[in-house]
Amino acid sequence: MAESSLETAVGSGAAADTDTGAGFTLLKCTTRHVRLFTARLEHDNLVADPGQLTLDLDPDSEFLWDDAVLSRVQERFRALVQAQAGAVLNDYSLRRIGSELEGEIRQLLQAGELRYNPDCRVQNFSMGLPRTPDLL
Repeated sequence: MAESSLETAVGSGAAADTDTGAGFTLLKCTTRHVRLFTARLEHDNLVADPGQLTLDLDPDSEFLWDDAVLSRVQERFRALVQAQAGAVLNDYSLRRIGSELEGEIRQLLQAGELRYNPDCRVQNFSMGLPRTPDLL
């Protein structure tokens, strides 16, 4: 992957078009808690950009994010992107980055560093039941 600038949004809900009309197809990876786009944010819209990789983290606001936990996920994102430097960015490599980030979120939740948002629209505990001292 060529050198890319990185951008992170938490729960942005930005919209994206896949056909740019400029011969570039927007690549995207969507998991439950991670959305990756080869695009940049402009006025809450995604604009396709082959030199930009944007992370939309927890678009449904299922978790409560503090700065330290958010920084840790962003650092992992940067490390995964850096590991791809010089390689072709394709759907597979983008999905792999997304899956790795999902795993990082699961580890943070299981370690008690990340918490479910009790005010989330739907409480489905997609990454397992909350870990509390009573359950440990």
